[in-house]
Amino acid sequence: MINMVRIKFSIIIPVKEINDYIKESIPNILQINYKNYEIIILPNEKPGNIPNFLNNKKIKIIPTGKVSPAIKRDLGAKNAGGEYLAFIDDDAYPKNDWLSIAERTLSNKKVAVVCGPAITPKEDSISQRASGLFFETFFGGGGLSYRYKPAKNSFYVDDFPSVNFIISKRVFLDIGGFDNEFWPGEDTKLCRDLIKNGYKIWYEKNLIVYHHRRKLMIPHLKQIGNYGKHRGYFARKFPENSRKPIYFFPSLFLLGNLLLFVLSFVNGFFFLLWVGLFLIYLLIIAIDVVFRTNSLIIWILTVITIFLSHLTYGFKFIIGLLSKKFRSELR
Repeated sequence: MINMVRIKFSIIIPVKEINDYIKESIPNILQINYKNYEIIILPNEKPGNIPNFLNNKKIKIIPTGKVSPAIKRDLGAKNAGGEYLAFIDDDAYPKNDWLSIAERTLSNKKVAVVCGPAITPKEDSISQRASGLFFETFFGGGGLSYRYKPAKNSFYVDDFPSVNFIISKRVFLDIGGFDNEFWPGEDTKLCRDLIKNGYKIWYEKNLIVYHHRRKLMIPHLKQIGNYGKHRGYFARKFPENSRKPIYFFPSLFLLGNLLLFVLSFVNGFFFLLWVGLFLIYLLIIAIDVVFRTNSLIIWILTVITIFLSHLTYGFKFIIGLLSKKFRSELR
């Protein structure tokens, strides 16, 4: 029984190299109020000199070569000594009670998987905070803002990012781990496999990690484009948790703008209609953002980010939807 002995967690962190984020996350992890855990770091190459902050008996460093994060996580799982695998990204760090809440939730809910929100840290730059606010808004996050800030309640989900994802090692290995054909999107495929095999995924609002956001605009839009492409491909091939109307809206928004743009050359009415609808759209997202920040610059940046992200996601979603084969990307 979970309640009899404190379960052991294996915290798995895929990373390209020992970077500044790792220098921040590891000290934070080592200060959590839980004792029975190990940390598995999976860089491409083993560091020539192990930094002092990594000289801890709880830490394993396993070089993997240049492979995707999905393959790194699978390798970490195979080398894990814990009963549960706690997946977290290299640019994230947990709240002090992360594993204590995970243990309590796994015990109380009797589930094999628990996940939680990844919050934008206060120390992030204005650019990063605008990127984070995009995900938190209704029109930016598309109703999935609970992934980026705590929801009012906890509930079951059918899809969740691996930045804050804790799963039974036995269950993870039984379903074959991550599908290494996909990155990004390997976490969506894993969740789909879990649901198909009868497992439930519990979103716990208090299971919190802090996740640094991408900077605006190119890094952010590149990430959004990758999300759109994988979701479009999955909507066709794995519809169980990817063929939801919300995922199609940005593409409809893009196509609608293109149609009205073309028709505006035929008749001036369509130009006025296009401008009018666009102004209404800007007003709605501006109102959505204004109640979420006290910073004028973050408000302006977020409104612009929502618009450009909708176009980028919509375009890439169509590309993914029409793709016959998914090409996994390396970081």
